[in-house]
Amino acid sequence: MYRDTPHPVHLKDYQPPEFLIDRVDLRFELDPERTRVESRLALRRNPAATRGNGDLCLHGEQLDLEQVAINGHVLSASEYRLDPRTLTLHRVPDRFTLETRVRIHPNLNTALEGLYQSGDMLCTQCEAEGFRRITYFLDRPDVMARYGTTLIADKKRFPVLLSNGNQVEREDLADGRHLVKWEDPFPKPSYLFALIAGHLSAMEDRFTTASGREIALRIFVEPHNLDKCEHAMRSLKKAMRWDEERFGREYDLDVFMIVAVSHFNMGAMENKGLNVFNDKFVLARPDTATDVDFDGIESVIAHEYFHNWTGNRITCRDWFQLSLKEGFTVYRDQEFSADVGSRGVKRISDARLLRAHQFPEDAGPLAHPVRPDSYIEINNFYTATVYQKGAEVVRMQANLLGPELFRKATDLYFERHDGQAVTTDDFVRRMEEASGRDLGQFRRWYRQAGTPELRVQADFDPAAGRYTLRIRQLTPPTPGQSLKEPFHIPLAIGLLGSDGADLPVWLAGEPRPPAPGTRVLELKTVEECFELIGLAARPVPSLLRGFPAPVKLRFDYGDEELLFLMAHDSDGFNRWDAAQTLMQRLLLALVADPAARIPDVFFDAFGRALLDPGGDKALLAEVLSLPSESYLGDQMEVVDVDGIHRAHRALGQAIGERLNEPLLAVYCANDDSDPYVFTPEAVGRRSLKNLALGYLTQAGDAGGRELCRIQFAAARNMTDVMAALRLLVDLDPDQGPRALEDFRRRWSSESLVMDKWFAVQATSPREDALERVIALMGHPDFSPRNPNRVRSLIGAFCNANQVRFHAPDGAGYRFLADRVLELDPLNPQIAARLLKAMIRWRRFDPERQALMRGEIRRVLDSSELSTDVFEVASKALEAE
Repeated sequence: MYRDTPHPVHLKDYQPPEFLIDRVDLRFELDPERTRVESRLALRRNPAATRGNGDLCLHGEQLDLEQVAINGHVLSASEYRLDPRTLTLHRVPDRFTLETRVRIHPNLNTALEGLYQSGDMLCTQCEAEGFRRITYFLDRPDVMARYGTTLIADKKRFPVLLSNGNQVEREDLADGRHLVKWEDPFPKPSYLFALIAGHLSAMEDRFTTASGREIALRIFVEPHNLDKCEHAMRSLKKAMRWDEERFGREYDLDVFMIVAVSHFNMGAMENKGLNVFNDKFVLARPDTATDVDFDGIESVIAHEYFHNWTGNRITCRDWFQLSLKEGFTVYRDQEFSADVGSRGVKRISDARLLRAHQFPEDAGPLAHPVRPDSYIEINNFYTATVYQKGAEVVRMQANLLGPELFRKATDLYFERHDGQAVTTDDFVRRMEEASGRDLGQFRRWYRQAGTPELRVQADFDPAAGRYTLRIRQLTPPTPGQSLKEPFHIPLAIGLLGSDGADLPVWLAGEPRPPAPGTRVLELKTVEECFELIGLAARPVPSLLRGFPAPVKLRFDYGDEELLFLMAHDSDGFNRWDAAQTLMQRLLLALVADPAARIPDVFFDAFGRALLDPGGDKALLAEVLSLPSESYLGDQMEVVDVDGIHRAHRALGQAIGERLNEPLLAVYCANDDSDPYVFTPEAVGRRSLKNLALGYLTQAGDAGGRELCRIQFAAARNMTDVMAALRLLVDLDPDQGPRALEDFRRRWSSESLVMDKWFAVQATSPREDALERVIALMGHPDFSPRNPNRVRSLIGAFCNANQVRFHAPDGAGYRFLADRVLELDPLNPQIAARLLKAMIRWRRFDPERQALMRGEIRRVLDSSELSTDVFEVASKALEAE
């Protein structure tokens, strides 16, 4: 907690650590109420650092210091200085051994950073700066050391004791406790340290690497969850094999372990050899988890495993370089998911996530570059910009280099920097070195914030057969960066003929045309002109194929051209994007005029696409889904909350009414009574079936509601159950409450399933949504100390229920501010993330602006705030 204004940390002020740590030996006597931690550090002065005054300043928070010694000499109080955040030792030798002993209290650690209690388990979360809550240390990522860890605990209470690396010793002690020692042979920063103690069961398997090494695989869960680990284990083995084949990376320890915990601020953590996961991303059975859950588990398991090389073996020099590991690893998990699933659907999913979260971030007061220049609280920079936009920056480099040179560059990166803490500049230099390309201008993607907008004009000269594209890039100002230099942007385009087939993209000056298909053009200046030749008639341009760069496109497509692309484009992403653009136009027209007519040609095209017997059904479901209400708001100068909701409902109802028969045919054709399987084909069938069910139910007749009731009662998998439950809660005042009660009775003992029960009520647009959320906060199954439960109720209401959160009386805003102030003393990370729901208050009408601004000010005026919440609130009101 702070009382004075916190000071930002700046990238320009980075200095190498004055001391290095070669070896760390830790001894834990574990107890939820009083854990003793003894630390032995082998330190030496860093020859690469500027010599200071001879003092050593260590980080430490919420530690009860019992003893500190240098080379065996116990220091008196006059030989060091202690404050709430640091331990400073005066005039230390150039090389020495430091021993400390502290007490910590895991049961009181509600922030879930450092060592804390989750149910009957003790676990750790040390990224970004949690290790300083365990012992006094140089808690920064460029201090890498080898760790030995000794864990001692009551054997009955904590029969499983885990840490990083390989187990080297186990012993039963005379007092009923037991001791387990772990040795990690690879140097790592403190944020990758992990410890787990609990009564756990393990699913075990083995993996043989490409070089023939046998790796033991273990997934630890609470005993009653052991039957929900099979999908996670399959996902892990697929990820291990894929990383060998795609990037040449083998696993390096004898054992790889995953532990699922129920109290976790994030999705998962890649601690070396001992990944700690939010149980949401481990546990799944067909009757308890949806297709989205299965997909999330597969993706997150892969992501954390891939971190073994992109984050662990090579880590970031400082936290400004966070995207070095996160952006690269997100790119890797995206490619993995595309290879094992549907590449087109995955690309759409990635682009939708970017547009829904990162583009608004770029357009708001928290805009920052992929490599930030400063921060007050590093926990606030685990953002869509660092992760998703960071992945797009890596993807652009992969596309510019091509598959062979990109693989050569990543091989060079792994070889050159193994065991080092490096920067994004080091990564780009390896791209340049392997390819021979100058990526100097490309580096602007790391240091400039904002989303570039491409404004495209097209002219056709029929006599010359020449199609001219004039492209201008413009990036709006962002906080602290008013002027933007032009980006280096790869732009993948295609041209379609009148029959819908791809044409060659033939640039003037080239001796012969290329093969028909996609061509990547490179934009480097503010305005560029491309002359495309050899065309017998005006083509339909397919721009931004595969979403090759995180940009916005402004091109004056006619409705007929969008319908043409929706029907014929060979690029799945652009088929989806054309449909989204067309539906966006219809919806915004309905916002402006609720009586506006929806053209027959739209229903005709929708119906033809719906009954297309071939192709990817998951892709078709994406193409035929309406843009979200929040995304529509981003397309307006002033968000019309009620108008958007009304228009969204009106178009959904119109589709259900006009296309009732084909929708019913699609529903029946894709209804599946076979046992659940998680395959791209089966997921596609369920996606299309439940999309049809949604439109049929929105039509408002009894037939759709009856289908929902039947599906809810008879479904054999959670995907179909939840699809029906959402519709019943939203649209059927009679059956909705009964379905909720039936669901609760069946699943009250399953915490993750109950998260869905809370969320489906929080996101319902019914007028009593806020009253229902407030009532649910008093439910016996709700706990403000469980981040998953907070996200499923409070977070779901504030972020996913646009029309009720933004109620004109400001009740939603008052509710959120109250929750932030209540949660901040318990868990500042969660409180700060919730507050971001009001961060873009300037996008709304003056009345809502005033209400949101007032609530943010009320939060900021609180006598004590965490740095997490202070940074979000203060930036929200900058230049008020």
